Amino acid sequence: MTIHKEGYKIIAWSAILFGAINIISFYVFSFHLPWLSWLIFLSTLALLIFVISFFRIPNRRYRTDENVILAPADGKVVAIEEIQADEYFTDRRIQVSIFMSPLNVHVNRNPVGGEVTYCQYHAGKYLVAWHPKSSTDNERHTTVYRSKDKEILIKQIAGALAKRIVNYLQVGQSIEQAGEMGFIKFGSRVDVIMPLDVNVKVKIGDVAKGGLTVIATW
Repeated sequence: MTIHKEGYKIIAWSAILFGAINIISFYVFSFHLPWLSWLIFLSTLALLIFVISFFRIPNRRYRTDENVILAPADGKVVAIEEIQADEYFTDRRIQVSIFMSPLNVHVNRNPVGGEVTYCQYHAGKYLVAWHPKSSTDNERHTTVYRSKDKEILIKQIAGALAKRIVNYLQVGQSIEQAGEMGFIKFGSRVDVIMPLDVNVKVKIGDVAKGGLTVIATW
């Protein structure tokens, strides 16, 4: 396991805050209220471990297969539905939504290999990630990939806690399947919008792993 570069600054400041709080706690409480000093230490240590684990990159052997569409994120499949596309596309599409809790790995990965044909950031609200309107009203970043003469759209959607979406891609860029697309900080959702003729391989409630789980085949 390694730590993602997006976490370096946050982890450093968290460690400094952890040290400062516990130094103060030791001098103020350790003599008269040692139990309180220990409680503060254990609570702040748990928070520091959580922050470090949030930015983890697990050791995985990622999958590549031009005939499949991989999950772009770790999380739980919360929606599979036919929708009317509201950005870039004008036709009806299949949408698979993956909810990422704060405990999930938050690196986002390319679901297919090919070319980036559209990449757009949208400012917005911070509704909870499972809210029906979060896909259209929340802060989000949209990326469209062309693979095998077909296109799919990915929405990185901020949630009530997530207020920082990172996307590393540019229009015209050639990308590898399961390579890093971006990162969303602290709880979020990713929508995968695909042509109607794909064969969906997941069901609601399934737990997906980014770059490994096949969510559909061409």
